[in-house]
Amino acid sequence: MKRRKQLTTALFLVLCFSSSFAQDMLSRYEKAESFLPKNIYKLAKNIDLRPHWIGQSSDFWYAEQTKTGSRYMLFDSRKTKSQPAFDQEALARLISEESGKSVSPDSLNLMDLEFSSDKKSINFKLKDQRIFVKLSDYTISKTEEKPEATPKYESVSPDKKWVVSLKQYNLYLKNVETGEETTLTTDGVEKNEYANPANNWEKLIDISKGDQYDPNIDIQWSEDSKKFVTYKIDRSKIGLMYLYQSTPDSGYRAKVLAYERSIPGEPTIMQQYYVFDVVTKKQTKLDIPTIPDICMSFGPQWMDGSNKIMIGAYKRGYQSQDIYMANSSNGDAKVILHEQAKTMIETQLTTCRWIKNDEEFLYTSERSGWNHIYRYNKDGALINQVTTGDFVVTGIKAIDEKNNKIYFTACGKDPSIDPYYLQLYSVLMNGKELKLLTPENAYHNVTLSPDYKTFVDNYSRIDTKPVSVVRSAKDGKILSQPITANIDVLLATGWHFPQPFKTKARDGKTDIYGAIYYPSDFDSTKTYPVIDGTYSGPQAVRTPKTFNSAFRSYDVSFAELGFIVVTVDGLGTAMRSKKFHDFSYENLGDIGAEDHIKAIKSLAKNHTSFDTTRVGIYGHSAGGYDACHALLTHPEFYKVGISSAGNHDHRIAKAWWPEQYMGPIGTHYDEQSNFNLADKLEGKLLLVHGDLDNNVNPASTLRMAGEFIKHNKDFDMLIIPNKNHGSVFEVPFFLRKRWDYFVENLMGAKPPHNYEIKSYE
Repeated sequence: MKRRKQLTTALFLVLCFSSSFAQDMLSRYEKAESFLPKNIYKLAKNIDLRPHWIGQSSDFWYAEQTKTGSRYMLFDSRKTKSQPAFDQEALARLISEESGKSVSPDSLNLMDLEFSSDKKSINFKLKDQRIFVKLSDYTISKTEEKPEATPKYESVSPDKKWVVSLKQYNLYLKNVETGEETTLTTDGVEKNEYANPANNWEKLIDISKGDQYDPNIDIQWSEDSKKFVTYKIDRSKIGLMYLYQSTPDSGYRAKVLAYERSIPGEPTIMQQYYVFDVVTKKQTKLDIPTIPDICMSFGPQWMDGSNKIMIGAYKRGYQSQDIYMANSSNGDAKVILHEQAKTMIETQLTTCRWIKNDEEFLYTSERSGWNHIYRYNKDGALINQVTTGDFVVTGIKAIDEKNNKIYFTACGKDPSIDPYYLQLYSVLMNGKELKLLTPENAYHNVTLSPDYKTFVDNYSRIDTKPVSVVRSAKDGKILSQPITANIDVLLATGWHFPQPFKTKARDGKTDIYGAIYYPSDFDSTKTYPVIDGTYSGPQAVRTPKTFNSAFRSYDVSFAELGFIVVTVDGLGTAMRSKKFHDFSYENLGDIGAEDHIKAIKSLAKNHTSFDTTRVGIYGHSAGGYDACHALLTHPEFYKVGISSAGNHDHRIAKAWWPEQYMGPIGTHYDEQSNFNLADKLEGKLLLVHGDLDNNVNPASTLRMAGEFIKHNKDFDMLIIPNKNHGSVFEVPFFLRKRWDYFVENLMGAKPPHNYEIKSYE
């Protein structure tokens, strides 16, 4: 009897514990749901200031969030003060009368709002009308907002005298005044046609119907309307990729969809450029080699009126770039700038900006080992190097030609702060008088006024509340703080800032950076399984640097389930020196894993809450490749992985990305392919893919599955119907399934049965 009582008591305690644990996990899921990116943003207000400049001045209007909605405000740059932009109550009454629906003052959503230059009137779009309101007495006038009359296969000249149309692969010119139409080309045929950009890998073809001709003209007119430039494309050698749509919109027969896609080493769409004179009807071929569509960089851009055309292009492999200047009358062309790299040219850092009435141009290059600005004359002769030093120019924000001044963003110039933090600088075109305009130790998102007198600076870090100010473009002095961020509601949920960290890379010398996300109820006396949030694509920086990117990360919801989430940018990722970046060249299979592992182990030495015996990893796209690759190459460390939309072999991906970062096809593609490592799988792995993903084709994941099957390896797989590369994140089931997988296999707990994410708009 006593024995039975003890057993009953023990069973009761187990049931109570299980019930309590289940309830705790349910509450965690509910909290994680509230912390999903589309939900958590509602908990913070005024985290950035978005200026809408008025005319060419430093005045702007903006919307300030309130407890009940938003208020439209007007910033006066002379007074450096804000005031209500207009009487919202009066405007709400007008809109209610016009729309026939009651509109509250705080819920105004004025589409395409514009202020007159004197700020005495406004206009905005309401349904199919443009509403003009005189602010002195709130009288209104209206005009009909008619849909664009010009079909997409037609282009009208700037002077409205000519119309070029694209019909059956050829170009036709019509004189608007006389109605006379002239045939400009006759040699355009299917797959070798003029001016039509619609046929690319984003266009899906229903195989049962075939390719439907859908002209969408792409031409660039000269300002004087005398000429236009366009291309003739050759699609004859490009291959197709296929998607199997098992769940069509109607009917029961599955569909096979196709799209044009070149993969590394294969032919792609080629473009040959032509100039057309609308007066003489002359067609002139530019003496520029045919350019692969994936290799266009700049232009075509009209220069010197209608006399010259600038076009920039990379060679396949992105190891060189040429900027051509062509004579529009006879087609003669010459290379005015040739850029060469032993590894690759980083396309996202390369900029070309023409100045001084096309007499000079600014060009950015990593040739010194750091991305910098160079100044050239129109013939390509170097005038001077504008910026120098061990830092990265990330972009030219504005050019004040009147004062010979350039405004640019850069990172890494101040060695005492995070080298990924953007800061704004000004410099004269001759390279003198370099000024730092945003001195705070933070990441600065800036927008300059049209008159170059002020700029709006939204600056933040992942561990501080964001700040929005208006500054003088002359010296960076803060002139005003129009809004103040309010994150009180967010903090009241228990959310707290992620923790940035710096550690050493595998070489023991190079600083690398990352961030740690803890659960809101983090207890330093407990241990937590660790998740590595990964994306080692060398064009990106995965670790968030701003408040906005940090608190709206999926890492937040994973942490809330009871994990510590770590993200690290190891050797080979973007926005550092060329040497740092080139570590990943022909080496994408490295995935930064050794740096990630070293970082997590180093953190665990000082953070006893890290359980490095239970480490998982997740990622999407290139991150999906990473997650799978990590389990295959480092099974001693990574135990559970979730790989969504993974490009598991770079030869199956879109041509430009692998060719830029992996170089020409070689044995290294084989060595770094997940397909060829399938026999190494030891941990738990979930493969996920949308069946309409025309970015990373689902064949990548299905073929990966086939390799695991071949080697008798257990794995899990989820195919999501009718979703592409990005839209899988719109599927609550996918988000919940990722949570479940880590909770079950990494935490060793039982997730709530069929938990439904309901508040994900």
